[in-house]
Amino acid sequence: MDVLEAIQNRRSIKKFTDRAVERADIERLLSAAVLAPNHKMTQPWEFIVLGPAARRAYGYALGARKAQKVEDPEAARLVREKIADEHAALPAMIAATVPIEENPETREEDYAATMMAIQNLSLVALAIGLGTHIKTGAVMDDPAARAAAGVAEGRRIIAIINIGEPAEIPAGKERAPASSRTRWLD
Repeated sequence: MDVLEAIQNRRSIKKFTDRAVERADIERLLSAAVLAPNHKMTQPWEFIVLGPAARRAYGYALGARKAQKVEDPEAARLVREKIADEHAALPAMIAATVPIEENPETREEDYAATMMAIQNLSLVALAIGLGTHIKTGAVMDDPAARAAAGVAEGRRIIAIINIGEPAEIPAGKERAPASSRTRWLD
């Protein structure tokens, strides 16, 4: 699969088979990730591979956030447990982190470099028969989620990447052509 084909066929995979992702495959994905461009070779990323217990704890933290919107205590408990179980069952999950930087330029450079690393990881995953789902959002700053993911003080989570063999591959979504999002200047 060439790189253009990989870009055209990458999808966010939300359902995975039960097949485990081998450590060697995760190492291969991470080796591709760290080849991403980064400012002044700072290589700001740290990747944390979460095992089943850590995935469950992270899922529980996410479930607790979602359960806050549920008034019935038993229904809220079921939401927390369901999301914790779903995360524990994921074949693989990686947290991508960067240092918390006061300098806005460095903070943006670190974010951009790490997202490029995640794109590398996702494209290589596709090339070796795996799928990814890149998750972002407010839960990344939740103390329980940070603790579950083993994120060190002074670092922030940029994204969580769920990885596994796709159980189903969704159709691609319609995208605006590049020409509609491009201006040419003299």
